[in-house]
Amino acid sequence: MSDKKQLLIVDDDPDFAGAISEILESAGYDTEITHNPKTGWSALKGRRFDLLLLDIMMGRGAEGVMMARKIRNDPELRDMPVLIITGMREQIAFLFPGQAIHPRFVPVDELVEKPIEPDLLLDRVQALIATAENRQAGGDE
Repeated sequence: MSDKKQLLIVDDDPDFAGAISEILESAGYDTEITHNPKTGWSALKGRRFDLLLLDIMMGRGAEGVMMARKIRNDPELRDMPVLIITGMREQIAFLFPGQAIHPRFVPVDELVEKPIEPDLLLDRVQALIATAENRQAGGDE
């Protein structure tokens, strides 16, 4: 069995998902790509992943938000790190001038904007996986 970290990419843009996958695989990660939340959810329930890279705007709208909330409510998946990669930050209410954003608006570990530089992507993926591993090793300290 491989010791490579298993990453799932859920993004409805095949070109972007493919490019992200190539960057991650060249750095030694195993990736799986799905292009909608429904197949993404099936993949998550079918095997264990170390990290989810999730787009927000898919299908009928902000289906990535709904998927992130569903993950955080699932006892088997809630501790998996989720990295949102989106080009729609302002349109999805992350920036309301003069208003604080509720910290649980989108229950994810981190959000980065498209386009993302490969080095930043790899840095964020590595950091999120390391944080998750430290939480698991140390318990709920």
